[in-house]
Amino acid sequence: MKKDLGVVSAVFPMPVLMVAAYDKEGKVNVMNAAWGQICDEDKIILFIGEGKRTWLNIKESRAFTVALADRAHTDVADFFGIASGNKMPDKFERTGFHAAKSDKVNAPVIEEFPVVMECELLEFAHTDYIDGIVGRIVNVKAEESVLNDKGKIDPEKTQALIFDTFGAGYYVTGEKVGKAWNAGAGIMKESK
Repeated sequence: MKKDLGVVSAVFPMPVLMVAAYDKEGKVNVMNAAWGQICDEDKIILFIGEGKRTWLNIKESRAFTVALADRAHTDVADFFGIASGNKMPDKFERTGFHAAKSDKVNAPVIEEFPVVMECELLEFAHTDYIDGIVGRIVNVKAEESVLNDKGKIDPEKTQALIFDTFGAGYYVTGEKVGKAWNAGAGIMKESK
């Protein structure tokens, strides 16, 4: 029997996305954004409130990168979520991480995270209920160590972090339990 829990953010898992952009002086800022999603094959939406340092930087630079946080860098990924770029001007420098300028967009690529999407700003989506940043993914870079033998990103190798909205925990991607567009194929064939 199910028990009523009231209003709970009950989507699990949520990604742990590292969103990076330059400010007007070319300084790197990174934030941890769990509320984001692919919204088309080449588009991503990030639900970041207006006025956040990253929001302001993306407005200025018209570009950003989105990296998948991984197990090896859980502490820094969490720090990027705790610390505000509006209150801590040396936020990125405190981590000792490294950034290289993307060769595709005007945004930093954080070298320590294994998978990064390079994005150009398409629009700010603002309604009474949402604030979102929509970007076009112009390229994805990945460390060879997280690729499978076909050159595709392997979720088990990335050890990508996922956020638990129920208990505020971090988990990692793990065991593959089925193949998409195939696991339910047997039911399609069943007669009624």
